[in-house]
Amino acid sequence: MNVLIVSPHPDDETLGAGGTICRYINEGHKVFWLNITTMRNSGLFTEEVIQYREKQIRDIDKFYGFEKKYQLDFPTTKLEEINTSKAIEEISKIINEVKPEVIILPDYNDAHSDHKYVFDWCYACTKTFRYPYVKQVMTMEILSETDFGRPENPYLPNYYVDITDYMENKLEAIKIYDTELGEPPFPRSLKNIEALASLRGATAGVMYAEAFKVLKCVY
Repeated sequence: MNVLIVSPHPDDETLGAGGTICRYINEGHKVFWLNITTMRNSGLFTEEVIQYREKQIRDIDKFYGFEKKYQLDFPTTKLEEINTSKAIEEISKIINEVKPEVIILPDYNDAHSDHKYVFDWCYACTKTFRYPYVKQVMTMEILSETDFGRPENPYLPNYYVDITDYMENKLEAIKIYDTELGEPPFPRSLKNIEALASLRGATAGVMYAEAFKVLKCVY
């Protein structure tokens, strides 16, 4: 099975699906990673910060052992400046190359505007008459974004992946993004990442789980 996980920013893939990535790869599935934004073109960061972020990306790619990593050059926090047709065209090329059966996206109700743009662009590339190999599309739950979405459209997961055997892997992976972590009650903390997995595990009847919202499933 080919799986494509799409992150607006590096760390979203691990926050939302780090345990699932590890499980899928361990089970023999081919997991591809598409990261949409880069600090380098935003004009907001020093060269030192940019280089450290690029090191984090290399390290996380090596940690998971993705089948292939794709990196677009859209500027972080400035996706409203990107032409929609151009974005869809670039994403479509990658999807047609990977031919994923499963696509994992940020949720359309996430607080960060970058997440909303990424969802819209990617979801436009899942029409069954143009991408017939796509059998399942789901969104992931990203701490500090999904939990701060608009209250009239709360995140209601309907699909759970047991990551009990991979919880430690997820915590080790997120440590690579040390610049994104903080101490509780900050959402992106080791304690709160584990707490969310414990809560979702309780719902699913396992020790730890990651929760997703399935938008399309064809089997």
